[in-house]
Amino acid sequence: MKKEIICTVCPRGCHIQVEGEGEQVIAMEGYGCKRGQEYASNEYAHPVRILTTTVKMEGIAGELLPVRSNKPLPKEKLFDCMEVIRSTTVKLPVAQYDVLIADICRTRVDIVATKTQQ
Repeated sequence: MKKEIICTVCPRGCHIQVEGEGEQVIAMEGYGCKRGQEYASNEYAHPVRILTTTVKMEGIAGELLPVRSNKPLPKEKLFDCMEVIRSTTVKLPVAQYDVLIADICRTRVDIVATKTQQ
């Protein structure tokens, strides 16, 4: 399978063509540096993303608290994680970087607050 990956490691934004079978990379071209080569290889085999969203706050109708994952999550787990977050209501007060959901979907990644809310 061939896949084009746009590198986000540096501002160059190299368009890297990766060819592989399953998670195994067979050939790669278009990368401008070793970091880009590593990024494309990882992105091809096992893509991950930082999840940024909001969560409901108890006692404050219509207001949402911004949250994010403290580490990248496997891309295939994002929708499962959003289901957990959607059903979560946070009790106040909350400080920035407080862990609101630990080990979401058994990924070893925590969902943390990105601001303090009283």
